[in-house]
Amino acid sequence: MGKVQEGMNALEHIISIKDTLPNKQKQLCDYILNNHQDIGLFTVKEVANKANVGTTTVLRLVKLLGYDSFFDLRKDFHDIQKDYSDKWENVQKSFDSNDENNENNYKTLSTVFQEGIELMDKTLNPQLVENFNVAMDLISNAEKINILGLRPYKAIAIYLELLIEEFHSKTRQLSYDSDSMFDRILQFEKNEVFIIFSFSPDTQRAIDAAKVAHERNIPIILVTDHLSSPIASYSSVILKTESSENHYTIIPIIALVESIVIELGIRQSKTSIE
Repeated sequence: MGKVQEGMNALEHIISIKDTLPNKQKQLCDYILNNHQDIGLFTVKEVANKANVGTTTVLRLVKLLGYDSFFDLRKDFHDIQKDYSDKWENVQKSFDSNDENNENNYKTLSTVFQEGIELMDKTLNPQLVENFNVAMDLISNAEKINILGLRPYKAIAIYLELLIEEFHSKTRQLSYDSDSMFDRILQFEKNEVFIIFSFSPDTQRAIDAAKVAHERNIPIILVTDHLSSPIASYSSVILKTESSENHYTIIPIIALVESIVIELGIRQSKTSIE
């Protein structure tokens, strides 16, 4: 069996190379990243049909990733899913929205709460735990924490900044004035870190910001809901949260933000207490 790059699993290897590939192979990579929990069940032809590419494209990518056969690649994905257990399954509806006989006036409240619990459960998986530790090492060792969130995620970025500043004054918020954002990124020092909240569909401004920071060798922590994000290839670590198919929610993201703040407080307990 071929080997992916040392220290990477198959998903991480695909993220690291996909933006350098021809369009059809990149299209296939995006499909795999967004449907990786099912790849172990498909044949070459089925993957090709679902990704809307030819079977030769699938086989070329298999060889490029260092595998002797599609079977070997599929086995690696099976092993990844075994490690992640059933928490990587697609979000399921927790209530039957067509149940007209349910006359309880708390149905909306209970539905939202229950789905929030399920989304958080799916978000909390071994990959997130591992990447969270990597992210926290970057954050706790950084001289300054730069934060960016655009569109509705501006509120989350500001929330993270406010929580951190309760006990640590080393943040820089880039979400307020996007016009001057690139000037401020060019002032980043190499001992800083950049946290970006970017969810599908990613804004071009967030992508460009990540690219500029990456070119300056600034570690990027990407918080997103899809591994095929264009920002993924610029990132040092990805913290992926699950998204709802039923309604817009930021519950898993808020839980992640508060976990970051609590862990940072624990790691820097002496200054935090002061």
